[in-house]
Amino acid sequence: MNLRIFGWSYAVTVVSLVIAFLYGGWTALILCAILGVLEISLSFDNAVVNATILERMSEFWQKIFLTIGIFIAVFGMRLVFPLVIVAVTAGLNPVESLTLALEQRPESDPTSYAALLDEAYPQIAAFGGMFLFMLFLDWMFEDRDIKWLQPIEKFLSRIGQIERISIVMAVLALVLLSQFLAEDPAVVLLAGSLGLITYLAVQGLGQFFEQAGQAQMEEVEGDEGAEPASNGSGGPSNLAKATGKAGFFLFLYLEVLDAAFSFDGVIGAFAITPDPIIIALGLGLIGAMFVRSLTVFLVRKGTLADYVYLEHGAHWAIGALAVILLVGIGYHVNEILTGLIGVAFIGAALLSSILRNRRLEAEGVNTHKTADELAAK
Repeated sequence: MNLRIFGWSYAVTVVSLVIAFLYGGWTALILCAILGVLEISLSFDNAVVNATILERMSEFWQKIFLTIGIFIAVFGMRLVFPLVIVAVTAGLNPVESLTLALEQRPESDPTSYAALLDEAYPQIAAFGGMFLFMLFLDWMFEDRDIKWLQPIEKFLSRIGQIERISIVMAVLALVLLSQFLAEDPAVVLLAGSLGLITYLAVQGLGQFFEQAGQAQMEEVEGDEGAEPASNGSGGPSNLAKATGKAGFFLFLYLEVLDAAFSFDGVIGAFAITPDPIIIALGLGLIGAMFVRSLTVFLVRKGTLADYVYLEHGAHWAIGALAVILLVGIGYHVNEILTGLIGVAFIGAALLSSILRNRRLEAEGVNTHKTADELAAK
């Protein structure tokens, strides 16, 4: 089972390392491997959140995400996106941007590809940071039966009863950060506002079409007199999973989410090498493939249902990453710290879940019951 899930990732890793070696020798191979490890370490929280959304999608849209989505992740975000950012901010056309990237000028040169991309970091951080910050706030302000960090999450769920509080807090944070950290507040405000708008638009459309699809299926089930199918794990049934337009917008939401997660990794990669080919191989092919494999593993193994705090840990990691991105508007945050925070939250959530399961088993409780049935525990 594991080989079937991770088989393509292993194969792509070997091929990528071979290409890197042929491209630039042992140095390129080592750099490619380092970037792959960096991306995987930064992406545990991404995989967990992806899995929670992927579970809501029909089998067709799951396959789309795992096939077409990988090309968007590899070539769109890890190769094309940095080229576009440099082209827009430096007033270059795409061909000139690609030429500049392949020239591999030293980063100390202010006209180098890496330096120009680093100069654009405040806009990138504002967009991605606001998107992830909204995701974190919306999740934390929702009142749910199972809570991990109970005092904090209970307090946040009470605040969440105030309508639109997540938008108010996100806008307030953006205004303060743009005024006190940004060299060009107007540019940061614009980029952050676009990140906020993107989140609200994609999330809103996805929910609208998902609810419309579920209402239509319930109407069909009512006409046929059939009981809704259950998957036995407390998750959505196959009939209730998003299809059609709902599936498309969940797919779109996943791609934008993946993009927001990848911003910090793409920028941080230039601290290791400015070569876009090595970055595409390490971050894109190796890293993105393993994120997809981890996502599939979590879905098919039912890991999120068995280890109920993993989703909490992932969203706390998202909140930490959002803060790091937003603080990065004015201050550089070490990439190692970024990766370790995510791993720490996921690791702590996993350990808490294991201890919880052992406690429930000692009490004779079936830990495979639904979250609602175990909430009182």
